[in-house]
Amino acid sequence: MNHKIFYNNLKRWQSGLIPLLAVTLLISGCLGGGDGSSDSAVANDNPGSENNSNGSGQQADRFSDGRTFLVEPGPDATHDMVHAMIQLRPGDTLEFGCGFIELDHGLLIQATEDVLIKGCGKDSTVLSFRDSDNVTGLEALNVRGITVQDLTIADSPGDAFKLKGVKWGTLLNVRAIWSGGGEPITASNYTDRLQVQCTNPPLNEGDPTPDYIPSSASGRYGIYPVESENILVDNSESVGASDAGIYVGQTNTTIIRNSRAVYNVMGFEIENVQGGEYDSNLAECNTGGFLIYDLENITQYGDTSVMLNNTARNNNTYNFAHSGLVSAVPRGTGFITLGYDNIEIYNNTFEDHSTAAVIYTSYELIDGKDKTSDKKLDPYTEGLHIHNNVMKNSGYDLPPPNFEKVVLEGQVETVLPTLIGLKNITNPGKGAHIVWDGLLDELDEDCPYPVDANGDPVPADENGKPIHTNEHPNPSCHYNAYKFEASGERKLPQWGSCFHDNELAADSQAYMNFHGTEGLELALAAAEQDTSILTLEGLQSVLEGLDGVVADTDKSVHDCQARFGKVLPSLPRVEIPPFERSGTIDPAPSEEYINRLCSKRVKSGRVNRDALEVNCPTLEQYNLFADPHDPRSTPNDGGVPFVLNSKLFSDYATKYRVAFVPPDTKAVYMDGQGGGNVNGTIHFPTGTVIAKTFAFTDESKGTEELVETRLLIKRVSESGKAFWDGPTYIWEEDSEGRPVATLAMGGGTRAVSWHYQDQVTGELLAGSTDNYAIPNANQCITCHSNDDAESGSAPIGPKPRNLNRAYAPESAFMGTRGQGGFPRVNQLKYWQDQGILTNVPDLKINGRGIATNIERLPHWNLAGDSGETAGSDADVEARLRAYLEVNCQHCHNDRGAASNTGYYLDHYREIDAGYGICKKPTATGGGSCGRQHIVVPGDSDSSIVSCRVADSTDPQRRMPPIARSVTHTEGVELLSYWINNVVDSDYANGDACGNGSIFQSLD
Repeated sequence: MNHKIFYNNLKRWQSGLIPLLAVTLLISGCLGGGDGSSDSAVANDNPGSENNSNGSGQQADRFSDGRTFLVEPGPDATHDMVHAMIQLRPGDTLEFGCGFIELDHGLLIQATEDVLIKGCGKDSTVLSFRDSDNVTGLEALNVRGITVQDLTIADSPGDAFKLKGVKWGTLLNVRAIWSGGGEPITASNYTDRLQVQCTNPPLNEGDPTPDYIPSSASGRYGIYPVESENILVDNSESVGASDAGIYVGQTNTTIIRNSRAVYNVMGFEIENVQGGEYDSNLAECNTGGFLIYDLENITQYGDTSVMLNNTARNNNTYNFAHSGLVSAVPRGTGFITLGYDNIEIYNNTFEDHSTAAVIYTSYELIDGKDKTSDKKLDPYTEGLHIHNNVMKNSGYDLPPPNFEKVVLEGQVETVLPTLIGLKNITNPGKGAHIVWDGLLDELDEDCPYPVDANGDPVPADENGKPIHTNEHPNPSCHYNAYKFEASGERKLPQWGSCFHDNELAADSQAYMNFHGTEGLELALAAAEQDTSILTLEGLQSVLEGLDGVVADTDKSVHDCQARFGKVLPSLPRVEIPPFERSGTIDPAPSEEYINRLCSKRVKSGRVNRDALEVNCPTLEQYNLFADPHDPRSTPNDGGVPFVLNSKLFSDYATKYRVAFVPPDTKAVYMDGQGGGNVNGTIHFPTGTVIAKTFAFTDESKGTEELVETRLLIKRVSESGKAFWDGPTYIWEEDSEGRPVATLAMGGGTRAVSWHYQDQVTGELLAGSTDNYAIPNANQCITCHSNDDAESGSAPIGPKPRNLNRAYAPESAFMGTRGQGGFPRVNQLKYWQDQGILTNVPDLKINGRGIATNIERLPHWNLAGDSGETAGSDADVEARLRAYLEVNCQHCHNDRGAASNTGYYLDHYREIDAGYGICKKPTATGGGSCGRQHIVVPGDSDSSIVSCRVADSTDPQRRMPPIARSVTHTEGVELLSYWINNVVDSDYANGDACGNGSIFQSLD
């Protein structure tokens, strides 16, 4: 099939020019796959059943073969791309033509496998996302087997290429680039603008630069695989990222080779990776060249990376990051490591770095001794093996100290890049080839081995080092006995460092140990008393004569051969195993197969359950409602309407929810009180449909506009695996003026308004927006997909704690008609009485219709509904937690789409660093709002979360990132009140925000 013609036909049909039957024959459904359990097969699911007949006795082919979708430059490019991306199934290819292609929506690939995204070459195909309404250019989530090759992504608002939850992902011959502070990259100039040289990087903001003008307004990451496995980045490039150019994080088995990073803050970054390799890459004109480190409070901790045959040169661009650890990297750094064990660096060249070729440091420098809040993270890098490298022209131009900003403004970052030169008495104001902070831990004999949530010892590697994940509770101390002999002596060289056979040019100091920040507090105290001492010489005079404060140059401590008669053994090279399809994801269903199922006639009052296997062109073909033109009417086949205590904000939409449990089956009551279903909902049988209709009510006019109906359908794949699919239908009027809901897997936008009295608070809610967003199918999966839930678009809302209330519609518009007429009784008890819910505890119902002996979320906007005194700290916090759970937690949990952030909002989670208290962001860019911590006790104006929830226009900041176009004023007010008036330094980790700097050791 010519899919370009198909898309054009589809658009004409949506304008009423092509009959419905023609589209029925054209539209392909979107089937997902995964590892859910199968309760029972959908009726007539067998492809050999009578439903497979084409009417002539022949069998209709159930599946389509691998297809190619072509997107060419032009005004239809975004439409064509979206409608292709939501259909990609095993063996399919999405191909972009040659030229400059402007896209105003992100390319999102979800829940599929073995797909190819390609262009004509990274110099020939440019996808510009300058005007995109999404933060990411290309994003692949939970995909097994994806290759992206031969194209450039320009001006993505946030990340350019992001792979999350990907197994076997290849990025080949691709480029990420931002226009930076120069003229925008356009169709008329891209052939020249893509070629960025490195000749004279700006050491300070505003310095002339002939090659490229960096900008903090650029997106965060160029190439960004995270929480993935078996990743290859080859022959690729990143230009201008405001955080890291080519980054791999929280990933197992990854290779970055033959690639280039230029004019990013950090060129290449390996973070919390187990099994990483840099091979034959070039980092130039960045702030820092290469970084290997562990970040605290995220999904896993790294170990074992190899760096060989790379070149780092002239990485001297001033640091233009917004915040976070990368914002503290000194310009002029070739390589830096922090809190990561087992690194081998050999056969690399480091040249022309104004601070150092190599910086070897620890979290003690940042947090202070024993003050790193995440006790699962080992603050120190050990097993560092640096050999057979060339280092030239290092440490020649440290930036001058600006202690006035430290003393007057608390900006400690301004002093850290000069700390090295300040303490370098032998070569004042200069760095060296290799710079070490000199910090190591001592044996903590009283610290027990850490345990998991059940009290059992956490796993350990062959060396006895605990293997922690974010599922383990934070211990009370850093266990480190595995590093030491029974006598208390450190095991060396295993838990130390070995430097040998490096060619260290005589043009620079070879090595220095600057002994951390020791003594610096004396210099700062002296400066507070006498500002005339604010010179390099004056401050050094304060330190003169103090033992262990000034830097030493004795590198023999790293001469392992001389000290121990051996060096660290070579680390293994990374090998990526061959890819094989899982077989759990079906190819796309054929058009004839869809038509046969959706056209089937059914009895009045019965759901067309055969059609639930596919995505029908119109909602009415499923026969879910008594009135096919009104999803607020009585549900067919025993469907039960329900409401939630606290709901997701969607531009003040009124929502009508209905659960259709198949006849003769039951859903299973499951809650989170025992710890086994913390994020999950009630367990529904295969064949269940959950319908949610979004409407906008205007009580002043007596109208209610239907906008969209989203379905969640629990299906089963050919392999027998259950999964949830999520087709969306948009309501419009047909030629006869009747409402009709048409399949819109590509989403859309609508101008809407609202004017109604809130049924919970009685407050009048009124407003309008021209940009109400109807998410596309792949965006829906982003929110609904969790690793600990069934695969695909698993339900979010129907958890017992959110259903524990008496039924009452969100709007009074329907009165007692249709769903408005259902009994106003406790919903869980009603479902039990109707025979569609089993395993329900003996519920004790109070006069408000609430079961008092099971979990319950309060109405977030009703003071006192938590059961605590209205307006008390406990009441505010309980309601705020309910709000964050329904609006954010579906992604912000340790199995969700935002699991890589380490910011988790689970209902039962302790409020500590994991809940955002004084937690540093994992990534910066504009999304950090220039702030250093997610929640700052008593100061919402300094908290990242406040900025992000309040924003409604900037794709980098807006949170949640989809399904809203206006600020939820009431929600923002509750969040700000909680931060300003409830959260204080007595909260766990509440004293770790310090001076607002990333460096707490100098607070």
